[in-house]
Amino acid sequence: MHQFAGTGVALVTPFNSDSSIDYASLEKLVNHVIKGGVNFLVALGSTGETPTLSREEQQQVLSFIVEKCNGRIPVVCGIAGNNTAEVVNNVKTYDLTGVSGILSASPHYNKPSQEGIYQHFRAIATATKLPIILYNVPGRTGSNMAPATVLRLANEFSNVVAIKEASGNLAQCMELVQGKPAHFAILSGDDDLFICQAAIGMEGVISVAANSYPKKFTTMVNHLLSGDFVKGRELHYQLIDGIKLLFAEGNPTGVKCTLDELGVCPAHVRLPLVSATVDLRNKIKSYIANS
Repeated sequence: MHQFAGTGVALVTPFNSDSSIDYASLEKLVNHVIKGGVNFLVALGSTGETPTLSREEQQQVLSFIVEKCNGRIPVVCGIAGNNTAEVVNNVKTYDLTGVSGILSASPHYNKPSQEGIYQHFRAIATATKLPIILYNVPGRTGSNMAPATVLRLANEFSNVVAIKEASGNLAQCMELVQGKPAHFAILSGDDDLFICQAAIGMEGVISVAANSYPKKFTTMVNHLLSGDFVKGRELHYQLIDGIKLLFAEGNPTGVKCTLDELGVCPAHVRLPLVSATVDLRNKIKSYIANS
């Protein structure tokens, strides 16, 4: 089993009403998802509202998650950006004690060519010995990371060990699964598609829904990865409406509202995100009550 197979959870960053970081709720969240059976944690991803955190806050959040996880499962740290030199500097200077790997998204906004994307990740891969999970999310970055570029990196760098593939393109996913080297895992970035992606050979998912529904979501993933699509499909259809609500008004607005309703952490987000509407909250309440 790959070191980052199964269910990873892209942790939210809880905030107090004054927008300060709510560390008590963050500890509660870490314990909530670990108790739910997830396989690894991802700190400082987009679900964690990392662009709104100062560098000092990012380091504090990461160190706190590592401390509270206390070695129970691996912790992956998100380090990304559209300035390659800055990303490389962060990789070299962050305190990554206790961190098992780095998740890094393809550069956003610049829309580099495939050669530019390759050179960006080449610079990161040569700057650290830690395992690197690539992240392809065209809906956020504005550009797609082609399978040929992904496989070029995977074949050239032994520490490029996985990709979080969030293009939603199953043909692209199959090309990655078919062409990957043995050490490289294809992970999903789309909670609602994992049932299909498991069928074509993807090995896990880095999930938003696992914040709010860790036990049910992880059980579904485990069934699908073991080939039990009957039980996995049953849980998929129990979760699918709840997953849709998580993204109805953007991420992590929906999942934070859900976590608030579940008593795990408050729903506060930092601008430019705004809290869920009353309509969405009522739908989430109804889903929880009936699930």
